Amino acid sequence: MDKVSAHKSIQELHEKVEKDDMTNVNERFEAMDGVRCPYCEKGVRCNICSNGPCRLIEGKTERGVCGIDKDGMVMRNILRINSMGTAAYTYHANTAAKTLKETGKGNTLFEITDEEKLKKLADRIGLDTTLNNDELAIKLGDFLLEEINRDSDEPSEVILEFASESRKETWEELGILPGGPLHELMDVKTSVMTNVDSDYESMALKTLRMGLATSYGSLTLLEEIQDILFGTAKPHKAEVDTGILDPEYVNILPNGHEPFIGAALIQIARREEIQEKAKKAGAKGVRIIGSIETGQELLQRFETDDVFVGLTGNWINQEYILATGAVDAFAADMNCTVPTAGKYAERYNSLIVPVTKLVNVPGVEHKINYKPEKAEEQALEIVDMAIENFKDRKDEPTNVPEYKQEITTGFSPKALLDALGGSLDPLLENIKNGNIKGIVALVSCTTLKNGPHDKNTINVAEELIKRDILVLSAGCGNAALQVGGLTTLDAQEKAGEGLKEVCEALKIPPVLSFGTCTDTGRILNLVTDVAEALDVDPTELPVAVTAPEYMEQKATIAAIAAIGYGLYTHVSPTPPVTGSDNVVKLLTQDIESLTGGKLAVGDEPEEIVDGIVSHIEEKREGLGL
Repeated sequence: MDKVSAHKSIQELHEKVEKDDMTNVNERFEAMDGVRCPYCEKGVRCNICSNGPCRLIEGKTERGVCGIDKDGMVMRNILRINSMGTAAYTYHANTAAKTLKETGKGNTLFEITDEEKLKKLADRIGLDTTLNNDELAIKLGDFLLEEINRDSDEPSEVILEFASESRKETWEELGILPGGPLHELMDVKTSVMTNVDSDYESMALKTLRMGLATSYGSLTLLEEIQDILFGTAKPHKAEVDTGILDPEYVNILPNGHEPFIGAALIQIARREEIQEKAKKAGAKGVRIIGSIETGQELLQRFETDDVFVGLTGNWINQEYILATGAVDAFAADMNCTVPTAGKYAERYNSLIVPVTKLVNVPGVEHKINYKPEKAEEQALEIVDMAIENFKDRKDEPTNVPEYKQEITTGFSPKALLDALGGSLDPLLENIKNGNIKGIVALVSCTTLKNGPHDKNTINVAEELIKRDILVLSAGCGNAALQVGGLTTLDAQEKAGEGLKEVCEALKIPPVLSFGTCTDTGRILNLVTDVAEALDVDPTELPVAVTAPEYMEQKATIAAIAAIGYGLYTHVSPTPPVTGSDNVVKLLTQDIESLTGGKLAVGDEPEEIVDGIVSHIEEKREGLGL
């Protein structure tokens, strides 16, 4: 059982789908044992031209047909993987900008919720703050679209405003001060074609440059815009895990990474006439339940109530959540919908509704392509489909494990500042006196490659807080820690004495739920603010990043951004770089002398935390703490 998941709810549902003879993620993972390509795992396999596939084998094939060596092949593969992450994040940012613009024009059901943030952000990037909110929203949307498309020969305006002077000087010296993410992506995608860039050091600098462009050019304003539209996160209580599903309701799960359709569904479902419509169909009402990163985005900004009731968990949960038989509509936006969702929906009386032109799932007929100006109409259509589905499935058996976990969520840089009384001084004082040894951003996916679902993430976080290290959690790893009970006030008991004292005084958990992987940009900006308060370079701070269960391409580009920024960045499982000693040495050692950051690997929780603590102690000593 413990080979499946850290969570009892998923263990129980795994037993169910096995009895039902359904393909499932755990079964498929086990089936790959013994057939995985060892050359792919090392990064020394390439199939991008018709002369391949090529595999580089020590003492036999030292170069690909084109002539590329193992150093170039490994780094080129890493760069190709990272480019997909940049593309996905930038797609999301582009959608956010268009949604803000259409809201400013009065064409959506959304509104400007955080006027103060709109004004402050507009002032910071040099927009005319005498304009009214709607006009300013349009201008800000235009600014983000311009930033996304900025030429790679022009420096990012967001970096010039948000990054510290010391960081900008370093990046300029290295030639990695980027332009806009789309143009950096264009440069990279051209560079990794056959016979273009085959020098591993050159490609390493390009991936760092693209990482910075992604973090600042796509992510920084993306999250700020979502705050402006839906409200800046504030700490509040919520519930997570499978037990929040009630089969007697029409249950709609927004799933993916973008909150726009999910936010529209919450607003629509809160209308009395919609609830009455569901009741006439025999349900108790309509509920919206968040799934994976879309759920996190919503959970950060919307208080839970009788309509929006919480979050089920992260991406590995999807098949198991559908197997409860209690899901009426699964609204799938631009990221992380499993290819088997259609099979599960058919078997367990559900409906998959892709809500973007990007997502297609075998066997799924219904599709909606989100448009900001059609958000209300599209949300109503999804609700109607879900109610019709409920009519068909209401008398069918369901199986919902009754596990619930109350959590505290809704932290952000502003929320953290508010918790500190409006100043960073209490945080800095507790870092100085050693109550808080350091801060670690846990920004992770979830994978089965290094153990049961979510187990490594929970173990790493527990080990960190035990050693008086405050954890900021984001991404699918955030759901692991929420369901695992570490974003609760009760988790203070698992913290070291110093961190426990701080958490009790501030009434916060030792793991602060910071949202999704798209929050990478604002986490880096928080590090910049702390560094400026102490008048030091950010690389001198006792901070680090860990991704104990990274899975996909958005995670890798976020890690590269952190390394480029100058942070110690741990990832597990080990990425496909081990086929080149030179690339491994560059990423784990040499790069530290360039940016101040480096890559660390390791799969065992104590080993991982030992490395982080050693780094943090070194930085504390450097600051005289």
